[in-house]
Amino acid sequence: MLDRQYLESLGLFDVVYSWGVLHHTGAMWKALENVSARVADDGRLFIAIYNDQKEISRVWKAVKRLYNASALPVRVLLLLICGAYFEMGSAIKRLARIQNPLPFRRWADYKKGRGMSVWHDLVDWVGGYPFEVAKPEEVFNFYYSKGFILTKLKTCAGSLGCNEFVFLKLGRVLF
Repeated sequence: MLDRQYLESLGLFDVVYSWGVLHHTGAMWKALENVSARVADDGRLFIAIYNDQKEISRVWKAVKRLYNASALPVRVLLLLICGAYFEMGSAIKRLARIQNPLPFRRWADYKKGRGMSVWHDLVDWVGGYPFEVAKPEEVFNFYYSKGFILTKLKTCAGSLGCNEFVFLKLGRVLF
């Protein structure tokens, strides 16, 4: 996503799809720029970008950096701590809904909906570095200035995770 010359050699596309990747390049805004140039007029761009939660995002960035710089025993410890953190929150929510707080049923079904096991998803989350974030309006304004209009937005409601965007590249100026 950062090699503009290579991307130019691919041509233009009616659909460009990058789900949860561009924020792991180490140069997210350059990657966002590069993919925008691959969308043909009247084409669609589908992207998911980590939500900026201010201080919480800075903490997660530090955790991810530490994980990637550490030896295996520290990595395993970080995974166990983060996994316990996530599971405790989920258990409390299930208890509040008068449901079984134990995660085993959810773990068994997890791969069907997510495409990876709970463990691999945890490793992906904790180890996913570089890690950059953006507010929805920053992504919107960036693409709007390049002739795109937002056709669909799904935010993560200010929590952990990605905001999901679908943009249409206008073939002509409407305004």
